[in-house]
Amino acid sequence: MSDNTQSGAAPFAVRTVAILIAVAVFSFGAIMVLAGWSPELRDRDRAGDHPFSTSAIGYNGFIRLLEAQGYPVETSRFKSNLDGHYGLMVLTLSPRGMSKALEDYEPQDGTLIVLPKWSGMVDWTNPSRLKDTDLANESSIDALLDALDIDAEIVRTDVPPRVSTPFGRMALKPDLEMQLVRSDDLTPIVATRNGALLAQIPGRDIYILADPDMINTFGLAERENARFAMQMINMMRYSDDEPILFDATLHGFNQSENLLQMMFDIPFLAVTLVALAAALLLGWAASIRFGPPARETRAIALGKQALADNSAGLVSMARRETRMAPGYLSLIRRRLARQIGAPRNLTEAQLSELFDRLGPEEASGKTFSQIEAGLRGPAASREDLMHKARDLWRWRRDILRRSMNDPS
Repeated sequence: MSDNTQSGAAPFAVRTVAILIAVAVFSFGAIMVLAGWSPELRDRDRAGDHPFSTSAIGYNGFIRLLEAQGYPVETSRFKSNLDGHYGLMVLTLSPRGMSKALEDYEPQDGTLIVLPKWSGMVDWTNPSRLKDTDLANESSIDALLDALDIDAEIVRTDVPPRVSTPFGRMALKPDLEMQLVRSDDLTPIVATRNGALLAQIPGRDIYILADPDMINTFGLAERENARFAMQMINMMRYSDDEPILFDATLHGFNQSENLLQMMFDIPFLAVTLVALAAALLLGWAASIRFGPPARETRAIALGKQALADNSAGLVSMARRETRMAPGYLSLIRRRLARQIGAPRNLTEAQLSELFDRLGPEEASGKTFSQIEAGLRGPAASREDLMHKARDLWRWRRDILRRSMNDPS
């Protein structure tokens, strides 16, 4: 077995251990962040008829318009808001892949349902834009109305020059054709002779916007469409403080109640910070508690070191350390007398006078007699004994050094 293995040297340098701990803490933090916020890191601006989309048929432009006007608006990614919400919920439907999700959905009061009109082809060189668009199949939109238990059908007509609205006659300009909904079970709010552009379920605060060009990005390029969209939203809200929610869960952007995110949110943030501080303290204590690995020793130690250790242990158990001061003083006096060749027939008083003539201790300036006075009786405590014994040891060291360097 090599000497390095048998010695008590630490196997790693302090810098190496610090680097390992730092890398471990950083890696753990990165895993926690990715686990808790990975859904947030995904790019949501991909082309489509959903609230995050900035494409022609998307609704992010309308959200930005509302925000610019100071409206309290947000995009909802929690399905729980569909079952119960405060404020105006805006549902933007898609012509494909949404009928099944709507079968289990029951519209709540304070909801605006925006029917789809367009079907687009994504530009794969830029997924946030559409390569081409075309009118969606009317039967697919009728299927969405059936899933919502609304007996109605979609019709498309030429765009009239002006349309009567609760806000006055307006020159609305949807693209290509105006999409309307026709039903005897709906109350028209904005209508033409062919059907309703905006309708309401009787007795409920549930509205249906038949043509999404009134609020999508492409349609808002027309000033009259944007003015109609803002006045329509104002009509559906009860107060200026009422929030406007755009649902994104029906488009697949749902977000679960993440425990990791809740830990760093109010009111759990304070508890999380206390737990992190406790973990850091435990880690710090663990990193400095354990030193180099102990050498493997005999079950029954031998030699002078074992005898000294055992004797020290007995003295400590008996709590007699403070009474060792006179004995230590006598031991050092006899040893120094032999080392400097003092006559053996000198008394303690004569030795003390001789030691005083050798000079004081360099650092403190104390003579032997001054140091001796503190060691003639028991010390006040272990610390007091250590200080007095250290002064005597330093004085003896200086005397021996001067004696060895004396040219005479």
